[in-house]
Amino acid sequence: MLILTADDIRRALPMRAAIDSQKKAYASLVNGNSVLPLRTPVTVPAQNAVTLFMPARVENDLGAKIVSVFPKNVDRNLPMIHGVVILIDSETGVPLALMDATYLTALRTGAGAGAATELLARPDSSIAAIIGSGTQAKTQLLAICEARPITEARIHSPNAQHVSRFIAEMQPQMKAKLIPASSPRDAIINADIVCAATTSTTPVFDGRDLKPGAHVNGVGAYTLQMKEIDNETIRHAKKVFVDSRETTVAEAGDVMDAIQNNVITENDLIEIGAVASGQVQGRAADGDITFFKSCGIAVQDVAAGGEVLRRARELGLGVEVNL
Repeated sequence: MLILTADDIRRALPMRAAIDSQKKAYASLVNGNSVLPLRTPVTVPAQNAVTLFMPARVENDLGAKIVSVFPKNVDRNLPMIHGVVILIDSETGVPLALMDATYLTALRTGAGAGAATELLARPDSSIAAIIGSGTQAKTQLLAICEARPITEARIHSPNAQHVSRFIAEMQPQMKAKLIPASSPRDAIINADIVCAATTSTTPVFDGRDLKPGAHVNGVGAYTLQMKEIDNETIRHAKKVFVDSRETTVAEAGDVMDAIQNNVITENDLIEIGAVASGQVQGRAADGDITFFKSCGIAVQDVAAGGEVLRRARELGLGVEVNL
């Protein structure tokens, strides 16, 4: 079995390859070339904790992500969240690899939005807005700059110091000019692409400020209690694209609030894999506002993990162990 660290994953899977892996994952979901069982939580009441088991198969890539959330670890000076991805040989059932899931999850989530951006945003999109300044905001920025010729990206977070640190870290990695935005409105006015990467329970920008033709990615909110995208954005979107309709209904608070308030119906949700596979048209007109909502699904982890494993072997990365 090959053991791969977060650094191994960074070296093995550049953003371009990560985006391609996500298109494959999304398309396989609608083409019937994947298996995606429901996520299984196992609680540990004494620790107020839960471990989540998320298996999947994407074509010949087979495996699972296992993530533990142990809140009491903060008092133990340990990270609250730990995760691994395990890959299995789909011909023999032999365990092939075990890899860090923390960085892989951030990478594939950013790459998933990058895939949606390539499929939905106007080709000439050059101005971006990032709402959020955490790890996920970083991979969102890298992904959209890979997907479109971004020349300017405006960064907004309630904490100005976080924005300053974000720009100091990310500016050397890209050609686009990174600019701090003092308000959500300043960030998204005339922006071609808007990415929300927060865990907010209230909308982080006003959809009425979006320019015609803008594309929006909402990737931070992943429970029914979270709502980073407002109903105005969803109302103005000509189409609402999701990674998985089933997951969206179960976990996406912003989309479900819009459905419950009759802004849209569940039938208006289009799985992005249908666009990736050519079954459904994405953007119909330059002036349309498009919206992609992602909660994250295990086919993304397995598809990205499978690509990491193939590339790591070519590059001689990781450590082989005998079980």
